[in-house]
Amino acid sequence: MLRHLTHATAALALSALPLFAQDLAAPEGDVILTVSGQIATTNVDNTAQFDLDMLEELDATTFETSTIWSEGTHTFQGVSLKVLADRLGITGETLRATAINDYAVDIPLTDAVEGGPIVAYKMDDATMSVRDKGPLWIVYPYDSDAAYRSEVIYSRSIWQLDRIEALD
Repeated sequence: MLRHLTHATAALALSALPLFAQDLAAPEGDVILTVSGQIATTNVDNTAQFDLDMLEELDATTFETSTIWSEGTHTFQGVSLKVLADRLGITGETLRATAINDYAVDIPLTDAVEGGPIVAYKMDDATMSVRDKGPLWIVYPYDSDAAYRSEVIYSRSIWQLDRIEALD
């Protein structure tokens, strides 16, 4: 009887595992984002590596906003920081986002909220080149909330992003 209960308990516990515990396929194309640190889901060594197709397979968020770095309003598409954090089981308090030139900013994990910033991979329906702030750019919906129009938030809007480290 005890053995039966143990198996049933184990089966119940496994069925309750969160979505982020699912396997993450290895990238087949060029890696454009590597996430490391306090993450539950990995695919290459202790990191989660993504090519563009993998990022596009995650729930996409699209919004229109102006930025202080470009003229007019643009449409940005990408994976929300919340979806990425949830998918990878990110814990800790800070995300260190680093660009291809090693410039880095710290973003509190509390910014990863519904309706918050995205890791944009498209602007105006086109993938972004390195010359145009790509391949990835953390973009907040600046026009949707005055709280997103501050020097602190602007400083977190890193472009040419290629790494995120989840820190304690």
